[in-house]
Amino acid sequence: MIAAIKSAGPNTRGLLAYLYGPGRHDEHLDPHIVAGFAMLGMPDPGRNPDATLTQLAHHLDEPVHLRNSEFGKKITDHVWHCPVRAAPEDRHLSDSDWADIAQRIVEAAGIAPPGDDLGCRWIAVRHADDHIHILATTVREDGRRPKLHGSGIRVGDACRQIETDYGLRQLKKGDRTAGKRPTQAEMHKAQRLGWDQTSRDWLHDRIRAALPHAGNAEELLAYLEADGIAIKPRRGPSGDLLGYAAGRPGDLNKDGKQIFHPGGRIAPDLTLPKLKARLETTAPEEHPTARRQRPTTPWHQATDALHQGTTDDTHTQARITALGELIEATAQKAPDHSRAELRAAAKTFARAQRSQIRAEHQAAHTLRRAARDIAHTATGPDGSAFAALLAALIWATIIAARWHEEKNHAHQAKAVRQALHHLHNAADHALAPAIDNLAARQPSDQASRTLAHDVRAAVPDHADRILTDPAWPVLATVLADAEAGGHKPHQLLKEAAAQRELTTARQPARVLITRIQHTSRNPAPNPRAEAARRTTTMRLSATALSAGVAEPARSAVPAEQKHRPRL
Repeated sequence: MIAAIKSAGPNTRGLLAYLYGPGRHDEHLDPHIVAGFAMLGMPDPGRNPDATLTQLAHHLDEPVHLRNSEFGKKITDHVWHCPVRAAPEDRHLSDSDWADIAQRIVEAAGIAPPGDDLGCRWIAVRHADDHIHILATTVREDGRRPKLHGSGIRVGDACRQIETDYGLRQLKKGDRTAGKRPTQAEMHKAQRLGWDQTSRDWLHDRIRAALPHAGNAEELLAYLEADGIAIKPRRGPSGDLLGYAAGRPGDLNKDGKQIFHPGGRIAPDLTLPKLKARLETTAPEEHPTARRQRPTTPWHQATDALHQGTTDDTHTQARITALGELIEATAQKAPDHSRAELRAAAKTFARAQRSQIRAEHQAAHTLRRAARDIAHTATGPDGSAFAALLAALIWATIIAARWHEEKNHAHQAKAVRQALHHLHNAADHALAPAIDNLAARQPSDQASRTLAHDVRAAVPDHADRILTDPAWPVLATVLADAEAGGHKPHQLLKEAAAQRELTTARQPARVLITRIQHTSRNPAPNPRAEAARRTTTMRLSATALSAGVAEPARSAVPAEQKHRPRL
């Protein structure tokens, strides 16, 4: 059951005309009052042919007129409107059922608190089987205004209890992190102008698409302006950015002026303070050795960044937020065969990026930097790098779903599962050409038997599923290629299996293919060469110290890396 409280309006008579009218498509049947603040003497135009809408409006507005006559400042936002709708599969509810439901909702909202005879005047009108409309005038009988702050949360809680009591479809409890639903006016305007999305939904997608490209709030607004979006910044006397609003080109008011939407009205996590906290984190200090060992392409960097785990809730929420940015950046640079699925995954995953748990964004700096590097790269990924990244994205998304489920974040968990479906489809498209190519050059039967023995030794619990997976011959080819490059198949299998559990993998051999390709891209370690390097470094260091000069190893970092700007 959904109760959608509308913005306050000024015209009681006008809303009644809609409720008792035929509807926009003649869908209103038998409109009549099923409940109200005091049924005695209340005119019901749906049941009494002598009653008029004007009489009913005057009856409801009487406390408003009395207050306006006593005070100089008139109240013009007094009409409270809340449609209440049952799910299509719910059983038929009688007028008495709807009357009880309406009473419970106005009590929860604060319109007519239980036991309070001086509450607001209200009615519930039914003109269809599956819903009612509650109309109230928000001036109490004693002339005071009702306390409606937080009424949406209280009404939502009441609806969840009503669903239980009446045996109706049970919806998940909200957590106040969802975006605001489009209004009917916004939807009608989009339809009239031939737009696929309302302005706020359109702006929401454009801002999220811009996030991987920006290092701070100023860069984000500049990027949006360059993309043709109207931006209205709010600055203090010092010029500091204090807030912003965004407008869709062509979205004009009746006077022909651009309509702007504040960031917080577009989505709860797009306010300026939240964007600053998300974008303007300080880069952690990086050891020179780590810089030298960083993967060569943004795609490999992103895959490695996804393997970094955390157990802290604030860090996990931050990584999930950054994961959404990485999916968005990957979608923008993905090959054509996977782009549509990745865009759908990014759009769906947006709901999972925010929860009531505060994100420690500093913890996700590496992941966010990887997303930004992908967004700024001029070259697309090769097939194996892209497949490896998609496999890592799938595993990170599975972990995100489990975490949200553990925290009872029902809406976020549902969004992650939907995104996971799109990611699986994208991975299937990305891996198909590589699998066809590898399947064409399978190793010999003897080599395959030897590699199968490695599988049973390295991953005994999943060996049968791996060896019966249709992708096993391809995995055998990947292992044979890695062995030819100096790697040990047994060790590669153990490392790949340790990166994610294989119990929930649909096709374990395919999962191992992308993992092993990513790991084996680096040259195999050479123990003798490493020992020789350490010996040479120690000898040079000793010589330098005896001569009173700096160690060569400390100056081995290229100048451009020494002065690399921190992201």
